[in-house]
Amino acid sequence: MSLSLAEYADSLDERNLIWPAVSSPIVVSAVPSIKPLPEVRAVLWDVYGTLLRITDGKFTYHPSEAVRLQIALDKTIHEFNMWNHMYRKPGPPWQSMIGLYQSITERLSMVGTDRKGDFTDVSLVDAWRQIIERLFEKEYQFDEGFYGDLDEFSEKVAYFFHSCLQGVEARENAVNAMTELSGRGFIQGLLSDGQSFTLVQLLRALSRQATLPPLYELFRPETLVLSTHLGIRKPSKSLFAHAVRQLKSLGISASEILHISCRLSTDLVPAKSAGMKTALLVAEKSGLEVASDVLKDPATRPDRLLTDLSQLSSILEFAGDGA
Repeated sequence: MSLSLAEYADSLDERNLIWPAVSSPIVVSAVPSIKPLPEVRAVLWDVYGTLLRITDGKFTYHPSEAVRLQIALDKTIHEFNMWNHMYRKPGPPWQSMIGLYQSITERLSMVGTDRKGDFTDVSLVDAWRQIIERLFEKEYQFDEGFYGDLDEFSEKVAYFFHSCLQGVEARENAVNAMTELSGRGFIQGLLSDGQSFTLVQLLRALSRQATLPPLYELFRPETLVLSTHLGIRKPSKSLFAHAVRQLKSLGISASEILHISCRLSTDLVPAKSAGMKTALLVAEKSGLEVASDVLKDPATRPDRLLTDLSQLSSILEFAGDGA
């Protein structure tokens, strides 16, 4: 029987591979606003940059430093024995792959959306599936007993590639904040740009910080809203509307949801427009996206400002009812 993605990720740990690390945070001077925020029953977290510190401050498949993409491609080619099944050019392996990778991700980013005002999300799993299908032209094979079918294999390749591309680690006090919310009856979920492997990546990073409650105590299926599920990314209005509908099915109205992110214009402004309460995390320079005019405008400024996730307990002083 093939390994699940979580089992595959665990198997990589046994090999003591070297992954990129996240740079130390550069603290931003800010004054927190943490007076109690009433009538909150659910918290929807952004992942990359908020719960997870990540190289570049946000999820990307095209890093600012070209050499990092080259290294990630090179490691992926060797890890999955792709070299002999590629249309090869003179030079290192990544040089024969990078053009294909870039053309496929660019083409995926240009796929139209169903509604005006939505923005297309790129699935790395889809990108690697298309790359692998090209390898089949030169008789490429993989171990289905270990990796699973093509879709499962593509997800594992995408996970490995991204692990080589961007380092991640849990935000300081993330586990304590989430555990406290769970214990006090608040519903929690994700409202984030992310991939099909994001939840596994998140839980693994959090577990390195401290022991997590069981997954069913942290999240419900209805509260996991990732861009990859709908094929659209923030600030797409449809993504936030979908989150509101999902929590409404649990009896929670938009005004009872608190969305937490380090990005104001793309995350918190559309969340506020959808009727949610908002909290801006200003913990470090990396990942922080905030404009002074948006911050000062009463129509767009966040309801609260955090400089550390431990301050969340001061904002949410009233326990949820566990609906």
